[in-house]
Amino acid sequence: MSKIRMYSTAVCPFCQRAEMLLKSKGVAEIEKIRIDLDPARRNEMMEKTGQRTVPQIYIGEVHVGGFDDLAALDRAGKLDPLLRGQA
Repeated sequence: MSKIRMYSTAVCPFCQRAEMLLKSKGVAEIEKIRIDLDPARRNEMMEKTGQRTVPQIYIGEVHVGGFDDLAALDRAGKLDPLLRGQA
């Protein structure tokens, strides 16, 4: 299973929904990078992704985007292969 990194905050409903979707797919561990606790990590996220909102999700080295992007990948049948490292 690919490594999952997610930039998030403590009170982000879309972060929680993304985590629930990933866990329903068998993901056991998500590296959460809390940008609300560390402003330098927020800057890092914005430089890497060009986005200001959370969540920003990486599966392996692939930047997926936010929850809507993650859900769209799932609906298109592309999330499972990406999680297995077959992207």
